[in-house]
Amino acid sequence: MAFELPKLGYDYNALEPHIDARTMEIHHSKHHGGYTTKLNNAVEGTDLEGKSIEEILKNVSSHSTAVRNNGGGYYNHNLYWQVIAPGGAKSPSGELLDAINESFGSLEKFREAFVQAALTRFGSGWAWLVLQNNKLAVSSTPNQDNPLMDVADVQGTPILGIDVWEHAYYLKYQNKRPDYVNAFWELINWDEAARRFKG
Repeated sequence: MAFELPKLGYDYNALEPHIDARTMEIHHSKHHGGYTTKLNNAVEGTDLEGKSIEEILKNVSSHSTAVRNNGGGYYNHNLYWQVIAPGGAKSPSGELLDAINESFGSLEKFREAFVQAALTRFGSGWAWLVLQNNKLAVSSTPNQDNPLMDVADVQGTPILGIDVWEHAYYLKYQNKRPDYVNAFWELINWDEAARRFKG
């Protein structure tokens, strides 16, 4: 079965004023839509057809550049739309908060590490909160790579991710990536992050 562009489950304007509706529409329908189409084209007729995106990404070094780039873009955006979905808890609690405190010392220190990873990623890429060997870590990846991939410096299960490609923020924030990264903190759906942590 071909990969499908997921519905957001909320309107393009639902994240305003932090992310504007026009950015959301272009980002979801054009960028994510493009990765989805190109991923399907890249796996069609190969032994990857019918495999889950997670199965494909874990051995991505043995696949084509098109599979790596578009498979990463497909997976990363699926996660991104969910972790910024409106309506969830505005701060972590329970087991996830305990793990953050244990791994980083405090929520504030985790935030500092995550923001640093997002701001120092040169060019396009992502910053991540990753579950690795039952401990949380912060990392960043270039382009559309992610921690599921065997090529990632820090491998593990992504819990939270921020897209720091310019297409994620340029219409509203122009070159002010720090403003976008700070706005992202107002959008995190911690219920979704907790679900990923437990899962």
